[in-house]
Amino acid sequence: MSHLIETRNPARPKRPFFLRRGPMETIATVLIGLGFLMLFQPFLLVLYTYSLVTLLIGTVMFIIVSKFPE
Repeated sequence: MSHLIETRNPARPKRPFFLRRGPMETIATVLIGLGFLMLFQPFLLVLYTYSLVTLLIGTVMFIIVSKFPE
């Protein structure tokens, strides 16, 4: 117990990449942006078709990941 009092910054548990908020929020934001780009491009129907799915995955991912600890 005294060891925790004497140290300034107690050791924090290391979390895997997919459980940290910062990097995963960035990935979710990129997915949302990619979905918008896919939605507004006029050339390929396949990209337009999957744009809504990409937007929904990015949005749901951002909502879930924003609850993770830092």
